[in-house]
Amino acid sequence: MASPLDNPVLTSLTGPHARFAERRGRVVRYPEDVAPFLGLPDPPEEQDWLDVAGLAGPGAVVVLAATAARPPSGWEVLDALPGVQLVDEGVAAAPDPEAVRLGLADVPEMLDLVERTKPGPFRKRTVELGTYLGIRRDGALVAMAGERLHPPGYTEISAVCTDPAHRGQGLGTRLVLAVAAGIRERGETPMMHAAASNTSAIRLYLSLGFALRRRPDFVAVRVPG
Repeated sequence: MASPLDNPVLTSLTGPHARFAERRGRVVRYPEDVAPFLGLPDPPEEQDWLDVAGLAGPGAVVVLAATAARPPSGWEVLDALPGVQLVDEGVAAAPDPEAVRLGLADVPEMLDLVERTKPGPFRKRTVELGTYLGIRRDGALVAMAGERLHPPGYTEISAVCTDPAHRGQGLGTRLVLAVAAGIRERGETPMMHAAASNTSAIRLYLSLGFALRRRPDFVAVRVPG
C-alpha cells in the first residue's frame, strides 16, 4: 500500500488498534460492541474470504470500510455506500474551553445522542477507541465528536453530531477543531470519512482545511449460510 489510509481498518487493527483486533489468518475485525468494521488484505485471496466467514460466522453482516475489496460470488452485498476520505491540509485546530472529555459513564447519553442524530456507527465501547469530547448545556450532552480509526500516523475524527435543538451554533465545528488539536499534539494527522451524499458536511470540512484524498466505498456484506 502506498499509504496506511488506503486500507485504514486493516492498518489500524494491525497497528495502533492491535489490542482490539479479533483475528483469523490475515483477516482482522473490531469486536462487535466496539465497531462493525472488518479489515482484509488488499487484494484479498480466496482463503481470506473463508477466514472472514470463519471469523464472523454464517449469516453475519460485516462492514468493509474505505476499501476496494468486493466479496466473491455467493455473498450478498446489502449496501454499498459511496464515501469520501478527507485529510488535514491546514485545519485551524484549537482546544475548546467548553469541551469536556467523555468516558464510559457518558456512554448512555452518547448512544442516545447518536440515535437521535445518526452520525454513523457508534457502539457501547466505541468510546474506547480514542478521545471523545462533548459540549453540555444545562447538564445535558448536546454535541460530541471523537476519534475512531487509527492508521499509523493518522487518526480519524468521527461521531460528529449535535442535538437538533442546538444546531446552527457551530458546536460541531468547534469539537472537530478541538479533537484535531489533540491529534496534532500527538504528532499525528487528522482525517475523516463521510458519506458522499452528505454534501453539506463535506463542504464544511473542506472549509475547515480538510482536503479530499479519495472516494472509497463502505460496503456491508452478509456471510453465506
